[in-house]
Amino acid sequence: MVRILILCTGNSCRSQMAHGFLQSFDSNLHVRSAGTEPSGVVNPMAVWAMKEVGIDISGHTSDSVEIYLNQEWDYVVTVCDDANETCPAFPGKVVKRLHIGFEDPSKAQGSDVFVRHEFRRIREEIRNAFVNLYDLDIKPKING
Repeated sequence: MVRILILCTGNSCRSQMAHGFLQSFDSNLHVRSAGTEPSGVVNPMAVWAMKEVGIDISGHTSDSVEIYLNQEWDYVVTVCDDANETCPAFPGKVVKRLHIGFEDPSKAQGSDVFVRHEFRRIREEIRNAFVNLYDLDIKPKING
């Protein structure tokens, strides 16, 4: 089983969407997401944006990276620049550490239409990047 940890600062938006997508690609993946400074809640707009494409992340929790530090991971992927810069050292084994950065849609300001557009735009960027990661890197390892 391939073990993947997605890291962000607040673990409320980008990491949650990436987590949802990866899990939807292959239910045999062991995917978790966490934050360097977790907000404690999953952003309702992230839940909405993912539900729009048929993925339910409403049961996800916003957790601290601390609970995962001593575990072994095949991939640790940061999805925001701040988490990349402050990513802690993992005493456990990490096979591959990657950074795939995205803008934070929760910072979008303006009309509801604009904010929804931003969540959709970032969601699609996350989907495309993680489809590529899965197809080009993870899936070949699974299929050996």
